[in-house]
Amino acid sequence: MLQKIQQIVNNTYGTPIRHNLLLVLVCTAVTSSRATNTRHRENTASLHRSSFPAGSVFGTASSAYQYEGAAMRVVEVQVVGTHTTHQNPDIGIMKEMGLDAYRFSISWSRLLPNGKLSGDVNNEGIRYYNNLINELLANGLVPYVTLFHWDTPQALEDEYGGFLSPKIVDHFKDYANLCYKEFGDRVKNWITLNEPWSYSNGGYVIGTFAPTRCSYWQKLNCTGGDSGTEPYLASHYQLLAHAAAVKLYRDKYQGSQKGVIGITLLSHWFVPF
Repeated sequence: MLQKIQQIVNNTYGTPIRHNLLLVLVCTAVTSSRATNTRHRENTASLHRSSFPAGSVFGTASSAYQYEGAAMRVVEVQVVGTHTTHQNPDIGIMKEMGLDAYRFSISWSRLLPNGKLSGDVNNEGIRYYNNLINELLANGLVPYVTLFHWDTPQALEDEYGGFLSPKIVDHFKDYANLCYKEFGDRVKNWITLNEPWSYSNGGYVIGTFAPTRCSYWQKLNCTGGDSGTEPYLASHYQLLAHAAAVKLYRDKYQGSQKGVIGITLLSHWFVPF
């Protein structure tokens, strides 16, 4: 077991890890999980929703670029991730599983092909999300909507670099306004951004996510960029866009629509060496 895990670690990171802390933690987790799984099997009969705090929500989630497929939308920035060609999630399966909610993201460029209100609004895109929201509600599932899950419209990326420019803040606010206006009568749970750290790090530090930018000296096959400055710019403008969208919702829509708005943040687990 130790040799197998060490081989996996070496293959993942390219060179042997000098300190074995990670290896010890992994082995401990494997051993612990076996005992835990045994206890879980013994306690399965008593594990049900009443075991969780009141108000707990049981749901599933996806993002637009994972589920809708590029062919179903207008052109947007290239996204690195898992793509499928489904037009809709299978709501019937969610209902059969007894889930409470479904979190999905709206494709910015599917509603605004140019990324701006000054361009054409894609009414087919509006209709698509209206149908999805209505179908969820008809099956007893609460929609949780993410406004931005890493798919910046290509038009804005080409024009001024997307989240590297302060111009993105007003355009994101306009896009959010369109979503609140079209869907807010039924959507009561809004998420502005999905994991801004992941987007900044993957998109502008190591180039694993769109728009795949990083410093040339990293030799990571990026499309250009500066890992020492761009992730800070992208993070700054994401936070400003978040603030603008939240203020707009609270000032203009929350009183009548009675919804809530927040952000999805990623938190890593750090262990002292």
